[in-house]
Amino acid sequence: MAETRIDKWLWAMRVFKTRTVATEACKKGRVTMNGVAVKPSRAIKEGDVIDVKKPPITYKFRVLKLAQNRLGAKLVPEYLENITPQSQYELLEMTRISGFVDRRKGLGRPTKREGRKLSEFRDDTQYAETYFLDWEDDDDDEMLEN
Repeated sequence: MAETRIDKWLWAMRVFKTRTVATEACKKGRVTMNGVAVKPSRAIKEGDVIDVKKPPITYKFRVLKLAQNRLGAKLVPEYLENITPQSQYELLEMTRISGFVDRRKGLGRPTKREGRKLSEFRDDTQYAETYFLDWEDDDDDEMLEN
């Protein structure tokens, strides 16, 4: 097997849950090779580097081997090398941390869980501000008296 379709390979490597989702990602321009958007039928070969945009980050994969069928998760590292820069993972972590505070337009109302987290965050920051403001004010008064 010298070549395989990119949508089929992305599905087989468990980058996307279904082949249909992989095909749609290719059609929307979220899958690129060498900076050029690829069609779902694009043939790939060993050694190709593929960029997959899954907002908020872009993953980079190097093709080590080709596969037509979906593989078990333990076998995936034999077929692809994840070369995503560490900065992308840091961006993902920052998005997870701030995700419930900074909502994107069109996501609708927060869920109950997000609402609880937001309330906890607000309560924690108000408590911290009150505590630290009182603490700083006390030190300032003592310094003025001396």
